[in-house]
Amino acid sequence: MAKAAKAKALPDVEKLTKAQAKVEHTRLTLELEGHDKRYYQDDAPSVTDAEYDALRQRFNAIEKRFPEFVSSDSPSQKVGAAPSGRFKKVRHSLPMLSLDNAFAEQDVIDFVGRIERFLKLSDDKIDFSAEPKIDGLSMSLRYEGGELVTAATRGDGAEGEDVTANIRTLEDVPQKLKGRNIPDICEVRGEVYMTKKAFLALNERQKAAGDTIFANPRNSAAGSLRQKDPGITASRPLGFFAYAWGEMSAMPENTQTGMIHWFERCGFKTNPLTKLCHSVDQLIAFHRKIEEQRAELDYDIDGVVYKVDRIDWQERLGFVSRTPRWGVAHKFPAERAMTVLRDIEIQVGRTGSFTPVGKLEPVGVGGVIVQNVTLHNEDYIKGIGNKGEVLREGRDIRIGDTVVIQRAGDVIPQVVDVVIDKRPKGAKEFHFPKKCPCPLHTDVVREETAAGEEGSRARCTGEFACPFQKIEHLKLFVSRRAFDIDGLGEKQLQHFFDEGWVTEPADIFTLPKRNAKLKLEEIEGYGETSVRNLFAAIENRRRIALERFIYALGMRHVGETTALALARGYGSWKAFHDACLMVAKGDEETIAEMDALDQIGDTVIKSVAAYFGENHNRGIVERLTKELEEIIDAEKPKSNSAVAGKTVVFTGSLEKMTRDEAKATAERLGAKAAGSVSKKTDYVVAGPGAGSKLAEAKKHGVQVLTEDEWLKLIGE
Repeated sequence: MAKAAKAKALPDVEKLTKAQAKVEHTRLTLELEGHDKRYYQDDAPSVTDAEYDALRQRFNAIEKRFPEFVSSDSPSQKVGAAPSGRFKKVRHSLPMLSLDNAFAEQDVIDFVGRIERFLKLSDDKIDFSAEPKIDGLSMSLRYEGGELVTAATRGDGAEGEDVTANIRTLEDVPQKLKGRNIPDICEVRGEVYMTKKAFLALNERQKAAGDTIFANPRNSAAGSLRQKDPGITASRPLGFFAYAWGEMSAMPENTQTGMIHWFERCGFKTNPLTKLCHSVDQLIAFHRKIEEQRAELDYDIDGVVYKVDRIDWQERLGFVSRTPRWGVAHKFPAERAMTVLRDIEIQVGRTGSFTPVGKLEPVGVGGVIVQNVTLHNEDYIKGIGNKGEVLREGRDIRIGDTVVIQRAGDVIPQVVDVVIDKRPKGAKEFHFPKKCPCPLHTDVVREETAAGEEGSRARCTGEFACPFQKIEHLKLFVSRRAFDIDGLGEKQLQHFFDEGWVTEPADIFTLPKRNAKLKLEEIEGYGETSVRNLFAAIENRRRIALERFIYALGMRHVGETTALALARGYGSWKAFHDACLMVAKGDEETIAEMDALDQIGDTVIKSVAAYFGENHNRGIVERLTKELEEIIDAEKPKSNSAVAGKTVVFTGSLEKMTRDEAKATAERLGAKAAGSVSKKTDYVVAGPGAGSKLAEAKKHGVQVLTEDEWLKLIGE
């Protein structure tokens, strides 16, 4: 046990070379993406908040030191996951975003310091609301004329699931708001949760009935709410805490705490532990107190949330990436457990990357039963990094070992140490495969890093010829964030692929006319109704949003966020497709235009060029588009401001606002804040010290504004 507790920490981020940091950034990206899928899409987390937060903390520290590593599809740029497809989708009038995390008291001090610098305050003190962070399911309740009309989950932040009928069964949710002066439109946001006592009782009933046992109260709350039969939801004791808002036709209060009290007057339950704090010391003291009370509370919490109390300051602070500057979640520490590693399996991803997964003797960690654990890569298993850095004091991981696992984010856990004293004589060393386990047995290579050195990730060289990669591409294509074809899950898709019925996306859309020969209704698990529903779902997807279509193509380094940036940048499929073909041909002007798009860089451009430079890929795209009725243009900004739809670049030192505040203001007014200047740039706002971007503006004839001229243009 003593050895297990002495796992050597990874090198400090400040001591990493750029090459070492890039290797670890890539590893953490893969791990975080796997965690996010299990938590948000599957409602089946296999780690606690603490371990995930530890990974996020290190990941964010690497990106802070090396900002050039940040890409638009980085885990730091994403929120939540797409709706499940089981319910009607609801578009949030205002996005439901996530808070950034603080893990240590110094992080809280830094958080407050950043706010003071951003607001450029002198004598004004900043008050903060502080409340326990409920580990539940985020919900948005829309009231019109005081009546509840819609209830939606957070989903991917922009679009959630309509669970109105189920929410109406909760006692904590008023059907009609109480009090006077209720805004015509009022969106109340908060958390649906289940108490620990109710969770244990529910699992006992589930066990007695032979039904599913839930991993923790959050999963039980999510599972109870996502029922097609509202009667099932009504039979389960769910609660709701109100703590935030979305669209409001009028604001009844001007502070966060004032809004909390207003929610109470409207008939909502709010957390009685919420407190107004006047200093960093009070915030930290509140966190310590809540952590001491944590075990006594009858609901799960995983930290404390701090928010700037003044709403006008919240609006001024705005957002960075996908998180608000005015709030932070101060998380609790990680949780660990020991268990036996029974086997190691290799998973081949969509891009051919190899991920070793440890199969564990099931163990409970923080209320979750963990059976699988990520082992990252070959180097991690050996206990030696590819740069020679020592992991776990050089202890390798073997099949049969007793390992220490850690959860920190309700996503996938990792092995943090090996208990050598418990290693059995028959423990087997794991030899990383040199050939892909697919029928082709293609070679496995280690990727090169950006510095031209050997990286830690292994990849099958089979590309689209590898069946594992083909099927993973198809799974991405039908996934919730892509075409979201209901009734075509992984099991059905795998069967169709194995039979040779679906080998590329276009094949999905030809299934209905081929069914006279295929006779899908005769397959076990299907029937006339299932097949009819599947074909209806396929027909419904012959019209698809541009950003979903781009994401569904499966280009490397083009995740959901990048796809959205490309869609907004080009507007239509024709414009994007034409640009991609020109980029593939090496057209410098088109490459420069793509590079000028916000969040798009060299890595994405190379990936687009490689994808559209292959005849095979272009054939896949052409056959697919012939089966579609419409690729819907990207949504246009709705703002009617003077700069709506314009592209603006900020350069030099701004004196009346920070660069981040300027960008946030531009985006709030419907403009696009780009990182580089091109012929399509509308304005360059230049402060003292402006250099190359100012020169580019003059070269392309772009209008240059001073900071005062910009503020006058936008009316501020």
